[in-house]
Amino acid sequence: MRVNSKEIEILQIIEENGRISINTLSKMLDLSEEEVENILKKLQKEKVILSYSAVIDWSKVHDHENVTAVIDVKVTPQRGVGFDDVAERIYRFPEVKALYLMSGAYDLSVVIEGKSMSQVARFVSEKLSTLESVISTTTHFQLKKYKHDGVVFEDGEEDRRIVVTP
Repeated sequence: MRVNSKEIEILQIIEENGRISINTLSKMLDLSEEEVENILKKLQKEKVILSYSAVIDWSKVHDHENVTAVIDVKVTPQRGVGFDDVAERIYRFPEVKALYLMSGAYDLSVVIEGKSMSQVARFVSEKLSTLESVISTTTHFQLKKYKHDGVVFEDGEEDRRIVVTP
């Protein structure tokens, strides 16, 4: 789909702030609110805009922190469809938060969330590894999140040291 410069500007703005108001967008782009609404509807209809989301620091919410794992998966591609069929089977599992076709030593990178490490391990052993196209997996557990979708996770503590130079 071809998009014009105003549509690109809208996409860039809402990618940074999905909660920005139509009114603010229209002022920033020198368009009417109706024009902005029509552009957004068009981009949603064409599936350029897929969803609006918030980045949550779940480590600050008591009893709601999950375990996140990135699983490297080596698969045998299927004749005629390549990796698409096995990827579709994998992304349909509710635990799967993201799935990417990769270059390099592994074919797919799967990001999953679970309540515990054992729940993630069960997913790998009972669901992922049992798929006939899957040759091998390597699981990496996320220990700490520093930055996600361009948002830096900070403790809020500023460095209060005084810079001393000779």
